[in-house]
Amino acid sequence: MVTLVVAIFVLAYLLIVLEHPLKLDKAVPALLGGVLCWAIIFMAELPVLDAEHHINSSKEVLLHHLGEIAQILFFLIGAMVIVELVDLHQGFTVITNQIQTKNKRKLLWLISWMAFFFSAILDNLTTTIVFISLLRKLIPDAKDRIWFASFVVIAANAGGVWTPIGDVTTTMLWIKEKVSTLGLIEHLLLPSLACLGIPLLIAGFLPVFKGKWSEKATEPSDASHAAHRLLSSKTMLIFGVGGLIFVPIVKAVTGLPPYMGMLFSLSVVWMVSEYIHPEENFTEERKQMYSVRHALSRIELSSILFFLGILLAVSSLDAMVVGSHTAEHPIGFLTSVAYALQKAIPQLDIVVIILGLLSAIVDNVPLVAAIMGMFPMNEYPMDAKLWQFIAYAAGTGGSIFIIGSAAGVAAMGMERIDFIWYLKKMSWIALAGYIAGVIVFLIVYQLLLA
Repeated sequence: MVTLVVAIFVLAYLLIVLEHPLKLDKAVPALLGGVLCWAIIFMAELPVLDAEHHINSSKEVLLHHLGEIAQILFFLIGAMVIVELVDLHQGFTVITNQIQTKNKRKLLWLISWMAFFFSAILDNLTTTIVFISLLRKLIPDAKDRIWFASFVVIAANAGGVWTPIGDVTTTMLWIKEKVSTLGLIEHLLLPSLACLGIPLLIAGFLPVFKGKWSEKATEPSDASHAAHRLLSSKTMLIFGVGGLIFVPIVKAVTGLPPYMGMLFSLSVVWMVSEYIHPEENFTEERKQMYSVRHALSRIELSSILFFLGILLAVSSLDAMVVGSHTAEHPIGFLTSVAYALQKAIPQLDIVVIILGLLSAIVDNVPLVAAIMGMFPMNEYPMDAKLWQFIAYAAGTGGSIFIIGSAAGVAAMGMERIDFIWYLKKMSWIALAGYIAGVIVFLIVYQLLLA
């Protein structure tokens, strides 16, 4: 039965990877896989481990894992709604409208570094969508624009890994108390800078980034939400971004779980949005356009369901006891995989680097979820080198292929970036940045130990 659970998980994983060729939303196989894995555990009465690594009832263990997963989902929903509220009030245009340069190289550097720091505060997916919408206004030629969009993907993924709210996988590690806010900044800021800096240096030698634009692009008809500032734009930007930044502070001061801080920030931003006037002639009908209800309709609920399904599936592997071990010292399936992996490749750094490269092919959410179950906290405490390195590798490795991250998939859809084009033109540049960040991470870690 253990083999059957693993087989279902692998099949669901393959269907997730083949989402685009199959034209099947990845939430579907994720949910099916998660439910079926636990259904087999219940029906076959397989032994499962609780949080203290003791054999317990399947119902109790499932409820525990569901509670852990709910923390991540509530956190993500709160963050998504805040970002959508700011976007509805044109908050991001306060910053993006300041871009006036027509020099291609300067524009690339400006857009990329802005996306880098935006991603650290928002998240890589939202940042990519915001900046590609901006690029549509700035760059007339679609063939040139896909180059800039590709660098936005690299910048957003690099910027998302050094804060707890910049990337879903980093958020998962933070909520599970594998990493801390200060630990992420201390260990990953410099590697993240290198991960973007090297590709930008390479871009200086590419012909596409030489010269200037003749004129700005006319605004596309479908970019209605990226048009102009409102009376409420600045206020909502301040409260929205301030609310996101305040989340780690709430955790540090009160000790509350991160999702509680996010819900607190959401309630404050929500309250501000109820009383603010975005326009001069503000009617009750127009108010609905800027409401939380409208913001909720814009968030990617399919992504939330995907996270729910895949985390349920991974939790089944984490909890399921492998039969070859004694009852006195039972271990879960994922832990047994970690032991086998360490035996095959004794150097853990090489394992993490390979996992980062693997995240360019498969979704990094289930990858990191599986890794968290493979390595126990008593051997690898908070801010251990392993967790910091995984946060970097899984977050930035996805830039190597266009399908390797949510930011890349969003850019692929918005600008119709061809997979083969990205593979030929951008993959080696992203790989150079990834390797540069790995080298910087290992140097920084050694300096911190000294």
